[in-house]
Amino acid sequence: MTVLIANNTPDAIRGILKRWFIEPKPNVFVGTVNRKTRDKTIEYVLRNAKDLGLLVIATENNSQGFTVKHFGQTDRIPVKKSGHYLVAEKWNENENNDKFIENPMLKDHYIWYEGK
Repeated sequence: MTVLIANNTPDAIRGILKRWFIEPKPNVFVGTVNRKTRDKTIEYVLRNAKDLGLLVIATENNSQGFTVKHFGQTDRIPVKKSGHYLVAEKWNENENNDKFIENPMLKDHYIWYEGK
């Protein structure tokens, strides 16, 4: 299984991706393709959409059962901690920062949100 989450996908690239993936939500593509097809598709997309940000979650033979990679500018950045993937999300700083907890590993870049 492969999930591609893209930012501002051009219509031509969306059309190409729909050959192998379904699009359950705009700019989110899900499908089951082999590794070679996945890699060639991602290579084509990145070559033809220079400003596209892409987060890829794909099946992998590891303890979590998947791997996470990103290409270009995305709002979410994969972080590998103790052999497991986490996804850091950018947050805007605000004056009422009591709901946010800083992670020293990502100091000055990302803030982890602690839910209520």
